[in-house]
Amino acid sequence: MTRTASPRKPRASSQARIALILDAARALLGEQGFSGLSIYSVAERAGIPPSSVYHFFASVPALLEALTADIHGAFRACLLQPVEHAALRDWRDLSRIVEERMLVIYARDNAARQLILAQHGLAEVLQADRQHDLELGRLMQALFERHFPLPQLPEDIDVFALAMELGDRVYARSMQLHGAITPRLAEEGMRVFDAYLGLYLPPALPKRRQPLG
Repeated sequence: MTRTASPRKPRASSQARIALILDAARALLGEQGFSGLSIYSVAERAGIPPSSVYHFFASVPALLEALTADIHGAFRACLLQPVEHAALRDWRDLSRIVEERMLVIYARDNAARQLILAQHGLAEVLQADRQHDLELGRLMQALFERHFPLPQLPEDIDVFALAMELGDRVYARSMQLHGAITPRLAEEGMRVFDAYLGLYLPPALPKRRQPLG
């Protein structure tokens, strides 16, 4: 009988080494920006040989793609956190909860602000960010659907992903002007998010009696 080989998961030691490398890259990016990031500086910060970094990441863009995925993991987790159904009056309450959670991640993680909001022009990172945004958009739509019966949405546009990207553009503008997401522009970003969703979600969208299981 022929057995089909299953894909191997990275060993625990490899996963620990990858986490160490990503933590070092995150710290360097947060402290020095892209100019201070190289395979050698990451290796030095992590306290390992450069060959160990090259074993997992062939280049700085490959390392940044992995770091982008790691950062998006935090956004993904915030969309999977429970929301108190009774506290929601309408869908805008839910959108505010989601955006405020994401703003907390940006506030705590300078590397997230550098990778997602800064104008670095790195094609690999931008492409990875867009792909992860599509996943986040699907998770966000599922979260909204859990609490509100959504109307039929267009199939050729990822409405929730695009709403999130539009809000991020305001946060990116704040980073460009002020080096941080100011409270004023954080509020504007949330308004942009709501304004775009409001093109597809009616103002008086009824809340479900109970959230979907």
